[in-house]
Amino acid sequence: MKRTPPRTTTFALLLAALVGTAVAKLPAPSDEAKAKAAEAAAKTAHAGKADAYKLCLSMDKVAADYRTRAKAAGKEVKPAAETPACADPGAFVYTPPVAASAPAAAASAPPAAASKG
Repeated sequence: MKRTPPRTTTFALLLAALVGTAVAKLPAPSDEAKAKAAEAAAKTAHAGKADAYKLCLSMDKVAADYRTRAKAAGKEVKPAAETPACADPGAFVYTPPVAASAPAAAASAPPAAASKG
């Protein structure tokens, strides 16, 4: 069995400790970064729905073509199984959620304005 030199082991342990401390000191994401992440997640979800819709349409088209060709060839065609209709997700529209801090800021603003007057 081949032994690992002590320098290699020490270097690996030191590197793991440095990476661990660097990750631990990352700041929390800003509100803007959180908003961008939420929008990206919404876009990804919508893209998945749009892809599923396109797949549904193509499967319906292939099934209809198969039935048409099978009937033309004189084969027995069983009735199609009932499936839900393809649901079009529409165009992507993102409405950001209302920030919880906005009502608190608005509630604290009128007393400051009332003390000026």
